[in-house]
Amino acid sequence: MHKLIETARNILQENDSLPFSIYCSSAEQRLFNVPVLKPLLIFILSGRKELGVDAINCPAGSFVFLSNTPNIAMRNIPNDEEYFALLIEFDYADFDCLKDRKASTETFFRGEIESRLELTLQQFIEWSATAPAELWYLRRQEILQLLLSLGFEQVGGIMEPPTLSHKVHTIISDNVAANLEASDLASMLAMSESTLRRKLSAEGNSLQGIKDRARLGYGLHLLQTSLEPIGLIAEQCGYSSQSRFTDKFKQLFNLTPTELRKTRLRVSGE
Repeated sequence: MHKLIETARNILQENDSLPFSIYCSSAEQRLFNVPVLKPLLIFILSGRKELGVDAINCPAGSFVFLSNTPNIAMRNIPNDEEYFALLIEFDYADFDCLKDRKASTETFFRGEIESRLELTLQQFIEWSATAPAELWYLRRQEILQLLLSLGFEQVGGIMEPPTLSHKVHTIISDNVAANLEASDLASMLAMSESTLRRKLSAEGNSLQGIKDRARLGYGLHLLQTSLEPIGLIAEQCGYSSQSRFTDKFKQLFNLTPTELRKTRLRVSGE
């Protein structure tokens, strides 16, 4: 795994826009209610991850593929070395390459990073340095097809069709600092404001709740992948004050942005 880590670090230093993210820490991170908007493939390259209330163990050298349905609790644990994970987010259209997709009730599945998967991941990282963004989906599809060929049939059902809540979350996430109102969202979705609120309620969500998860999820991502000042991150997430951002962040994830920042291992190039 050390070669993968070294390659990912080097690529990260030289590129601002990549089809993957790196999360690392030198101290344990315990996070609650982490929103997963799109299917998320996490490769644990050092340390280990624990998922859910049952503390399902994902050690170094393994991967976990999360569906786009749960808000999940997780622990990122360095053990004797730093926690280092590479994350790839998938779009709904990426799964069009898979035939005979079967519905699944599983919200995640796990496996080992065996030699073929490790080689594919190494190529994916190296290719990312020069590939245009419009071609990123091709390599994501290659990973999906490889997982299927390795016997992980769950990959065909890990992507749930986007609900209205997902669509609203996506719109807000794409304009996270814009503070879109219900009328704006209803217009974008070609429905009345009352219909929007009613349908979201039927899915067990509220517009404000989705706004908070979208903003704070983006804030969590920025805190994990950059060393920007927390006040600037709050502003980028659409909050007028750092204190308001901190209060909301604490309510959702059960720790403050400052507490999370203290767990981070400084990565050169960030």
